[in-house]
Amino acid sequence: MIHTKKLIMFCIMILMVVIAGCSKEEKKENDISAKAKDSYTVKHAMGETTVNGTPKKVVVLTNEGAEALLAVGVTPVGTTKPRAGDEWYPHVAKELKNTEVVGTERDINLEAVMKLKPDLIIGNKMRHEKIYDQLKEIAPTVYAETLRGDWKENFTLYTKAVNREKEGQKALDDYKKRIEGMKEKLGDKLNSKVSIIRFVPGDVRIYQKNSFSGVVLNDIGFKRPPLQDKDDFAIKGITKEQIPNMDGDYLFYFTSDKDADKNNEGNSLAKEWTEDPLFKQLQASKNNKVFQADEVIWNTAGGIKAANLMLDDIEKYFLK
Repeated sequence: MIHTKKLIMFCIMILMVVIAGCSKEEKKENDISAKAKDSYTVKHAMGETTVNGTPKKVVVLTNEGAEALLAVGVTPVGTTKPRAGDEWYPHVAKELKNTEVVGTERDINLEAVMKLKPDLIIGNKMRHEKIYDQLKEIAPTVYAETLRGDWKENFTLYTKAVNREKEGQKALDDYKKRIEGMKEKLGDKLNSKVSIIRFVPGDVRIYQKNSFSGVVLNDIGFKRPPLQDKDDFAIKGITKEQIPNMDGDYLFYFTSDKDADKNNEGNSLAKEWTEDPLFKQLQASKNNKVFQADEVIWNTAGGIKAANLMLDDIEKYFLK
């Protein structure tokens, strides 16, 4: 009898050990599963990057990237300014007032990036390919391919990188909904050919469909003059003899933004060209449909906030 009781106690102890072991193993598996669930992989221009948990300290190396983050409720701990010594672009200055500067888009201060101890870095292959290996040693790093073409592609990548895809999709849906509303109001005006010109000393350009303003115009559904109706960025180095190629039903031009052009050379050049006899012969000029647009909003900023501000301008020129 005593022997039987000892055997039963022994079996109970063995069973308890087994149960405890199973419990620990189950907890371990659950912990691994939870950790795997928190991490996600982002495919990007330089390969694939795994991000562990939703990043809280993000450094972004382009303005269009900063705009994407701000649009989904993420304020970067660090980002770049347009050029050395410049202020933030006016339309994002308030939201970036507590953000640290990590150089310019073309000249990243790696020490400043490292000092911020980010848990995610977002850059662009077109600007930052040479420093990718250094950046990924600091934190997981995700790169967009280029700064040209459809800005919405980069926006989608950036919102995925910060684990805010749902918020990003809503921002895009709001933009598209606004576009659809504008199309209804514009009606036959969508048949207008819209020309985009940039006056910069030494490099006058005719902008095409893969420029930032070209993408927004295409989203709305405007026509473009034949030389501009191409999936390319711009025709560079335009001479005065080529002024007839600038014509359209509407012509918008911009010059170097004020911070880049301290001597106002861009505006002086624009005045010289728009007063040229050849320019005066353009239909847009004859019909008083030549307008100066904001260089930052229509060209250099490149993000979702700028896109919506450009829509404001389109409403002003075409619907009011």
